[in-house]
Amino acid sequence: MSEFQRTFDSKVWKVVCAIPPGQVMGYGEVARAAGFPRYSRMVSRAMSRCPEALPWFRVVRSDRTLAFEEGSESYREQAQLLKQEGIRFEGKKIVEQPREDNLDRILWGPQDW
Repeated sequence: MSEFQRTFDSKVWKVVCAIPPGQVMGYGEVARAAGFPRYSRMVSRAMSRCPEALPWFRVVRSDRTLAFEEGSESYREQAQLLKQEGIRFEGKKIVEQPREDNLDRILWGPQDW
């Protein structure tokens, strides 16, 4: 694995760890928050290599649907984990809930600009 890939994965995983329970982010949102706005597809690869303890299930498609094939074991697992955190679905789509936490504050701490 290249140094870039290790750095990228590490930054992506840090963002994913900061997603509060009961909230989700799209792959593109994670890429932007990690500082790589054009690398949303690479976020998917980073997630496939993530440590088991990471809340991988909080990362979804930009249209707020699950990335796995409907009916697959991974799809059912992700849906179940999200539902346990209070995420609601309308059909296959996640019902957005207001974000209570500022992700920048979670990642970088309070800023005195």
